[in-house]
This record gives sequence, structure tokens and C-alpha cells, in this order.
Amino acid sequence: MQNKDFSYLNELNDVQRKAVETTEGAVMVIAGPGSGKTRVLTYRITHLLNLGVAPWNILSLTFTNKAAKEMKERIESIVGSAARKVWMGTFHSIFARILRVEAHKIGYPNDFTIYDSDDSKSLIKDILKSMNLDPKVYNPNAIRARISKAKSSLITPKAYATNEELLLYDRMNRMPMTHEIYQKYYDRCFRAGAMDFDDLLLQMFRLLYANPDNVREKYQQLFRYVLVDEFQDTNYLQYEIIKLFVNYEGSPGNICIVGDDAQSIYSFRGATIENILQFKNDYPSLNTFKLEQNYRSTTYIVQAANELIKNNTKQIQKRIWTNEIGGSKIKIIKALTDREEGRKVVDQIIEHKTRHHLKNSEISILYRTNAQSRIFEENLRRANIPYRIYGGLSFYQRKEIKDVLAYMRLSVNQKDDEAFKRVLNYPKRGIGKTVINALQKHSDQHNISLYEACFDAELKTRPRSLVNEFIRLIESMKEKNKGSNAYETVNYIIKATKIAAILNAENTIESQSRLENINALLNGVQEFVEDDEFIEEELSDNRDLSAFIQHISLLTDMDKDDEKIADSVTLMSIHLAKGLEFESIFVVGVEENLFPSYMSLASPEDIEEERRLFYVAITRAKRYLTLSYCNNRYQYGQIRSNDPSRFISEIPEDSLDPMSAIVANPNPSFAAPKVLGGLKPKKLNSSPKALSINVSDFKPNNPNEIMEGMRVLHLKFGEGLVLSIDGNPSNRIAKIKFDQIEDEDKRIVLRFAKLQILN
Repeated sequence: MQNKDFSYLNELNDVQRKAVETTEGAVMVIAGPGSGKTRVLTYRITHLLNLGVAPWNILSLTFTNKAAKEMKERIESIVGSAARKVWMGTFHSIFARILRVEAHKIGYPNDFTIYDSDDSKSLIKDILKSMNLDPKVYNPNAIRARISKAKSSLITPKAYATNEELLLYDRMNRMPMTHEIYQKYYDRCFRAGAMDFDDLLLQMFRLLYANPDNVREKYQQLFRYVLVDEFQDTNYLQYEIIKLFVNYEGSPGNICIVGDDAQSIYSFRGATIENILQFKNDYPSLNTFKLEQNYRSTTYIVQAANELIKNNTKQIQKRIWTNEIGGSKIKIIKALTDREEGRKVVDQIIEHKTRHHLKNSEISILYRTNAQSRIFEENLRRANIPYRIYGGLSFYQRKEIKDVLAYMRLSVNQKDDEAFKRVLNYPKRGIGKTVINALQKHSDQHNISLYEACFDAELKTRPRSLVNEFIRLIESMKEKNKGSNAYETVNYIIKATKIAAILNAENTIESQSRLENINALLNGVQEFVEDDEFIEEELSDNRDLSAFIQHISLLTDMDKDDEKIADSVTLMSIHLAKGLEFESIFVVGVEENLFPSYMSLASPEDIEEERRLFYVAITRAKRYLTLSYCNNRYQYGQIRSNDPSRFISEIPEDSLDPMSAIVANPNPSFAAPKVLGGLKPKKLNSSPKALSINVSDFKPNNPNEIMEGMRVLHLKFGEGLVLSIDGNPSNRIAKIKFDQIEDEDKRIVLRFAKLQILN
């Protein structure tokens, strides 16, 4: 043993070292943000190997292949090639490896096929067809999500069919045959010798639980030390499998879990915080180590995180601290509108780059929903600041956005063949490759566009009927575009194609995210039509669909390699940010109904998860943390007024920049407002009802009636005084001083303005 290198232990603080050296029995490591969690897990495995434990007796489960790869490389750099023989990987990869050896014992071939999401969806469609069920009612994506959730909850088809709560839910959602679809799907997978990703867990449990040929004992004896990373993200089924490995008579009970209950943010994937909260109940002799020293963030950020998470009732008590004394206080950006929020955030980024000499790559914008990225992308492009969308696509590159844009392009230009090919059979209308090939052939022979070929290409009766239906759709869009502004046309396109309705009917996490993106696009079109900021552009006299398409092409037709630039500002959803860190973090859209999400407001448990998500967001920051919100945000084509998030009110005043004066409501339903930052909010001259006016009561006057000296009301900007009017009679531009906006007069094209005269 004297030849072993234990110098790595000197790199650990006292608590980390105890967590590494306590190798026997049940160990729980509660690792706060930036506390060296990965180092503890890595060195614990290294220490086991140095103590003489055989590498194949160690099972280490992670949630990403990247994490497993990096840990294994680090261990190998210390102990050598023995690290390669450790059973380390994701739950799915490790269980697939075992099932490749043992699957025949539960009736599957060892060379079973693994179905991806497309395979699963295709099989479900076949089953729906065989059962004569309408796929518009029994949406394949919704059914697939339902089956996945059942498997993750360890509910088999037979158990599903006898669960009254599940059956009632399906009846309420007009899908009473879901349990039969599940059974047929399960049977068809088994018959095909196939497992989907959820089956890799479910069948692993079944293998160990049924225990043919004492297979459970085999792996219990093999895995003498079990380690689980990010334990707070495990679901019910994953934990049940872990217990089958560890809990048995004569077991050494050597299990080590590492995680942080305060960072449990994946309940929508089936993760349950109860696994980590109740872990001590399953292991009474548990050794718990709390990694509370934060090596990432400065005092004010750590203090804010501690005070925030105190408001959760379900938690393991801990107090994070740091030696990074001082630093910048947390800055709050208050904006009147979401467009102004985007502009102010980018202005602050420019200041960080110049004053604090930060690189773009040291800055990140975090948002609650992907749909929020659009405004920040546009403002970063205008400022010529390179950026990248982490773990996703740029807003205008997302599939659902490109689908709607293709319809928009085709409405303006019917000769756009690329747009035509994208939407001819989307949403699906039964037009197959044979028809498309016939149209292409006719197009080539007569040197005409594919759309023109639709009118007189020789087609059989059924395809002709489907193509004629498509023609009627495009012609109706073409007609709507005549004399309508861009918003009216795009709104019509979204309704006529039923894209939004189809996504809404799917009722899955993915479909709702896509629906949010489509609504964000619609909001952007609305802003383009109504916002006076566009008067400086050549497009100012025209707000139709063609002008909007030109406008976004100016934003998107940039160097295609800009996403590859290393020094780029990072934009991402908060869920993707866990485990990452940046010098400067901007958490945007910190408003009630957005963050926390309106979908969480009815449930205390959901609110607590939203708070944990906010906790994750702010603890990504090393030195600079900025929170932003706006009073009025475009949502679903309308201006909606939101209060600042309750989470802002939970940040201690002495952590905030003293220039931040925020009125925040800790409980918007009934509690009194709280003033943060030690300053009272400025009294506004405008009527308090100005920005909360009911849209249905708002009656704009004829633009020609607006005169200099009048008091007017605008849905977005509130009350204001018309200072002057210039421009030609058909394009009058008003200069207005709005009460809510300091140090800036707005210039608005009256024909687009929608102003109500107050006197």
C-alpha cells in the first residue's frame, strides 16, 4: 500500500476528505452548488481502488455519458488503467450492458433492439390504426408520454388497467383506451424483441425482482460498492433498482449517494425529491456529509441563495458559505416591456465587457422558457455580439418556427419551392412521396414551380382531392395577406393550418415548448406591427407579411459560422444550466406567471420546485448576477401585466445593488407589496390603471384625430402627452412624452399606434 499515491487527499477540505475516506456503509453527501461534488465522487472511487477494491466491484451511476467519461479519465490519470474496469456510466448504458447478457432469462433475446422515440411513435401509430382509433384524439406523442410516465412509476400494463385514478384521468382526456394501447405496445415490443429507453429500466427491475437463476445475487455480489451521482434527479423506478443491488441479507450496504435536494428540478421527467429526502429512513446508520463551502460564488450571491431556499419546507438543512468575500451586489433591471428588457440586458452585457473586461464566453443569459430567447437574440445581433444557444437551436432555426415561416413565405411567394416542400404534408394530410414525385416531374417538364404544378398535374382521385385542399389553404392565406398587416396574416396562418391546435392536443412537455415558441413568434410579429422602434428602418411605411419576412431575414442571414465562435455569449434554459458556471449571469423574465411559471401556482410542491430552479439559476454566477423583469410582456398576442417574481422579494436587501428599487409581492394573491433595496419606488404620474386596462375596454381613436397637445393612452406605454406631429398626411409621426418613461420621448407612426384620446 505504501506504493500507492494518496496525495490527492491533500486537495480536499476536511469535510470532503471525510466523505472520501468513509468508504464503508451508507453515505450521503449533500453537495451545495460549487462545493466540489465531482471531485469528491471522483476521489472516492480513486480511494477505493487505492485501498485494493477490485474495479469491477464498483458500480458508479451517472446521468450523462459526458460526466462518466470525464470522471473515468480523471481517475485513470491517478490510478492507471484499472479505472477502465470500473462499472461507470448512465443508468441506461449500465443496465443495457447487463441486459445484453441476461435478457434471455426474462424472454427477450440478448441482442434485443433498442427503440428510439421515432420507432416508438411509429409503433403506436400502427396500434392506433389497428384499433381504428382517431390519432387526432389519441395523439401518438401524448400516448407515448403517458406510457413512459407509467413505466417510470413502475406501473405495468396490467397494473395500469386496474388503477382507477389513471383510468379516470384518461377518460377525462377523452382517451379511455390508453390502457389497452399500453398493453398492445408492451406486447408488440416483446414480440419484436425490442426495448425502448424506459424498458431498459423496467426490464432491469423485472430481471432483478423475478430473479431467474439467482441473477440478483450474482450482481449483488459483483457490485460491492454502489455510488450514485445527482441522486436528487432519480425517479421512483431507478431508486427501486438501486435498492435491489444493495439491500439484501449479508450485504455490506456500501452505498454512497451524492446530490443536493435544493437542486432537484426535474420532476417533469419523473424525478422525485422524496428519494433524497427520505434516504435516511432506508439506511438508519447513514453517515451524512454536507459540503457547504462554495468555491464558485461571492458573498452576496451565496447569501441570496441561502435566504431564498429557506422558504422551502421540503429540504435538508444546510448553510452554504464562501471565502470569496465581497464582490458586486446583485443588480436588478426593471423594464417597461419585454423589448426594453432585451435592450437593457444587452446594454448591461456591453458594460460588463468594457468595465469588467469580461469575454463573451464568460457571460450567460438564462431563461425559464426557450421562447424567451428571441428578444435577446435579436438585441445581441443588433449589437454585433456573437452568441450561441446551448443545447438547442437559435429561435428562428427551431422546427416549429421554420414550419410557420415556410407557410408565411409561401403565402407571399407561391413559387418558393423550398417552403412548398416543407409544408406540403405538414401537418400531415396524407400526401405521400408518389404525389410529390409526380408534382416534381410536372414542374421540371413545364419549367414551373411546384405550387403551379399542383393545378394541372395528372393525379389520381384521392391525391387530387388532397392537393386541391392544400391549394385552397394557400389561396386563403394569399387572400388574407392582401390588405392585412403581418400579425393578422400570421395569426390566420397559425389557425388555418391548425399547427398550434395539434401541438396543444399532444399535451406533452415538448409540444408545449413548441407551442410557446410559436406564440413567441406571434408576439414578435405583433411587436413589429405596433412598435414605433421600426420607424427608423426602410420598412417603416409597410407592416405587411412581406416586410416582416424581410425584417427577420436581416436578423438571421448572418455568417452561418457564428455559432462556432468560441468567444460567444451563451443563451440557455435554466434546466440546461445545472452544473455550469459563468463569471456573469443574467436571469431574465423574473416575473409572476413566468418565473414561477403560471402552471405551478396552484401547487405548493410545484412552487418549491420553481424556487429550486431559481436557486440553481443564481448559483451559476461567480462574480456578477443580474436579474431582470418587465411590467408588460407580449404573451399570446396580447400585452399582459405581471408583477415582479416573489423570488425577488426573498433576496435579502443587503445583497442587492442599492440602485435597485423594486416593488415585489411575496404572495401576489393577498400579501402587501414589499420594497426591496432600501429605496422607495418612485411615484408615477400616470393613472395606476393605465397599464392594467382591460384590452376589451380599450378603444383606439382614428389616427387622423390625434393632435398636438392631446393626452393619449397606449396599451404598452400608458398615458402620455403628444408633443408634436410631423410627416406627410398618410404617414404622420407623433412625438409623445409618456409618463412612465423617463429621459426618452417616443416617436410613433400614428397609423400603427392604436392610441385612445383622453381629453
